[in-house]
Amino acid sequence: MAEHSAQERTESATPKRLEEARREGRVPRSQELTTSVVLLAAASALLLLGDGVGQSLAAVMREGLELTRTEALDESRLVPALSAALYHAGIACLPVLGIVILAVIAAPLTIGGWNVSGKPLVPDFKRLDPLAGFGRMFSLRGVVELAKALAKFALVATVAALLLWRSAGELLALGGEATGAAIGHATQLVGTTLLALAGALLVIAAIDVPYQLWRHASELKMSREEVRQEAKESDGSPEVKGRIRQVQQALARGRMLQDVPTADVIVTNPTHFAVALRYDDKRARAPVVVAKGTELIAARIREIAGAHGVAIVEAPPLARALYRSVDVGREIPAALYAAVAQVLTYVYQLRAARRSGTPPPTAPVIH
Repeated sequence: MAEHSAQERTESATPKRLEEARREGRVPRSQELTTSVVLLAAASALLLLGDGVGQSLAAVMREGLELTRTEALDESRLVPALSAALYHAGIACLPVLGIVILAVIAAPLTIGGWNVSGKPLVPDFKRLDPLAGFGRMFSLRGVVELAKALAKFALVATVAALLLWRSAGELLALGGEATGAAIGHATQLVGTTLLALAGALLVIAAIDVPYQLWRHASELKMSREEVRQEAKESDGSPEVKGRIRQVQQALARGRMLQDVPTADVIVTNPTHFAVALRYDDKRARAPVVVAKGTELIAARIREIAGAHGVAIVEAPPLARALYRSVDVGREIPAALYAAVAQVLTYVYQLRAARRSGTPPPTAPVIH
């Protein structure tokens, strides 16, 4: 069952799944890369600063050996002397230690980035299961880790043996050199050795980093059903989205109907379509559709228009054209200017006739 489930995980992890993994502390990491970067930083620090650090430590040791027997047995003198020696030794080593500490912090960030999570600190008693432990030992990951360990041992041992063989003469000659020169020479040898070992480990890291990225991506893969379920949870069910659309449409209709009393004319079908037009030559170049609707919405538009004395003109072709080609809040297209102009002219003449008490004009026939 587990194998079948694993085979179904063919989809790449979604952003949500990746974020959840980060919160759990599951990010790609390469121990080989971290080790090689730390060794490289230590080697560089020794090559650049090793001579000065060695000379400072030698001075600290020289001062300690210069204590007389009486001073060494006097606690009031020995403790301050020891404290001073430790202080100066720490100050001398601080630059090298600082570089190494920065490398320890920065190296893991090269893949996976910065991540702080308390989840890995929570006790997991499942890891105490011996059967699960044997399963991990003989899993693909266990085999890969064993192969890496053997390859690392073989490579490091080979490089170390070659370095010792090559530098044997220099190591033996250190005893015959002056103290200051020997210290500088020794730090250079140690730095060079660490640099070579770091280079060897970088070869393993170059193989391990792509593997760790691939393994992390594989562990977070999802099945198609999981992707669909996550999308459903993120976007909401179709029922909820449909209800949201209904509420939005109801709110839009409410706002639209509030603008009907401000219209100059309602163009109707006469029963199936209704479009409310408003023309303000100071604000718009052409009449604007302030409301439109069919069936019940059209009836509601006519009802509101009648209650507020807005003129209603029956022009079925024009009403259908306006409804289908113009959105609410938009100006009418140029192709409908002439027909709408006839309607507005009639409305203005009708208003004038009402004010003067003369017979109303004949309604235009719009084709």
